[in-house]
Amino acid sequence: MRKEHRPFLLKRFIAWFTDAWARHFLAPGFEKIGPGHKILSPWSVSLFGENISAGRNLHLLSAFHAPVRLCVWKGEDSNGEIRIGDHCLICPGVRFSSASSITIGDNCMFAYGVYLTDADWHDIYDRTKSIGGTAPIRVGDNVWFGDSAFVAKGVTIGDNAIIGARAVVVHDVPANAIVAGNPAREVKQLDAAHSIRVRASLFHLSPEDFTQWEASMDRRFTEGNSWLGWLRVMFFPRVSD
Repeated sequence: MRKEHRPFLLKRFIAWFTDAWARHFLAPGFEKIGPGHKILSPWSVSLFGENISAGRNLHLLSAFHAPVRLCVWKGEDSNGEIRIGDHCLICPGVRFSSASSITIGDNCMFAYGVYLTDADWHDIYDRTKSIGGTAPIRVGDNVWFGDSAFVAKGVTIGDNAIIGARAVVVHDVPANAIVAGNPAREVKQLDAAHSIRVRASLFHLSPEDFTQWEASMDRRFTEGNSWLGWLRVMFFPRVSD
């Protein structure tokens, strides 16, 4: 569809239902999740294991065809954990798999299909032995991961770094670096003369004020929509819709 056709009340009900689902079915799977989280399509988000936590204002977008999966393995020789900082954005298809530790700083952004894993998941020589080699992944603040980037075990990524689309990161990335390729290599450094605006700047409103702002935006984008018009579009769509 080319535009929003749902009437205001329907759009607000769907938003309320989605938030209620996330609070009831998904939030209990976190050891801790901060206030202000917004999870779209929470029914396609999978949490496995203990020690998964997220800070304030987590924005998590999932989809039926590209679910988000956060998985922690706990065994005799391993006890994984996933720690996500404040104001982070996670897009559809993202996977974090931990048998050691994955620690993510504040204001980080993960594009579609990013995968972080801190383990090999099988021994190199004994393929019947699970987990294999493990080493923690540490991600600094304000790191941006491009589409389908991969980060292997033992990698530390510095603040403000940018990981290019489909990059395969097997070595540490310094702060303010832009890396790309397979294996990923530094292609340039960010200009120190430029200030960086981070996602935290989006959350200056209180939760109550944000809810009111969100409702006002919904009303603006659904202005003129009707129930009959929405039903017509659902069952008899036109090219102009």
